[in-house]
Amino acid sequence: MNDVLENIITRRSIKKYKPDAVPDEIIERIVNAGTYAASGMNRQSPIIIAVTNKALRDRLSQMNAEIMGRKGMDPFYGAPVVLIVLADKNIPTHVYDGSLVMGNMMLAAHSQGLGSCWIHRAKEEFGSAEGKSLLAELGIKGDYEGIGHLILGYADVNEPQASKRKENYIYYVR
Repeated sequence: MNDVLENIITRRSIKKYKPDAVPDEIIERIVNAGTYAASGMNRQSPIIIAVTNKALRDRLSQMNAEIMGRKGMDPFYGAPVVLIVLADKNIPTHVYDGSLVMGNMMLAAHSQGLGSCWIHRAKEEFGSAEGKSLLAELGIKGDYEGIGHLILGYADVNEPQASKRKENYIYYVR
C-alpha cells in the first residue's frame, strides 16, 4: 500500500496531547498541504489561522467551551497548536472547500507524526461578536464562516484502532 493510502487508513482523532511545542517547519508543511485542497472552481475560499500563541489558544478554548456549555473544560484536549479554518461565505462551496482543507491538514499532520482532531463550533465562535472582534484584532478582513479548528500536537495516548466499517458503506453499480 502506498504512503497516501496508509495515512488515510491509519489516521485517527487524538484527544490527549503532550504540551511539547511543534516546530514551525512542521506546522508550515501542514498548513501548506491545506492550501492545496480542492476548491469549487479553484476559488480558494478558505483561510487558515495558525495559532501557537498560548494566550490566544487558551482564549479560543474558553470561547469554544462556553459555546458547548462546558465552561472551564478544554475542548482542545491540551493540544498546543490550533489551526482555524474559515471560508468566505460569499462563495457557494465555502463549507465544502474548508472541509477539504481540514482533511488535507489532518492527513498531513499524521504523515508528520502528529496527532490531530477536528473540533467543531468554529461557525458559532466566529459568528459571535467576540469572534468577529478577535478576527478584527488579528487584522483579518472579510465575511468568513468558521469551518473548524484542527488541533495538533504530539499524542499523549496510544493511537486508537479503527472502528469496524459499517455494512452497506459502499454500493457498486457496474
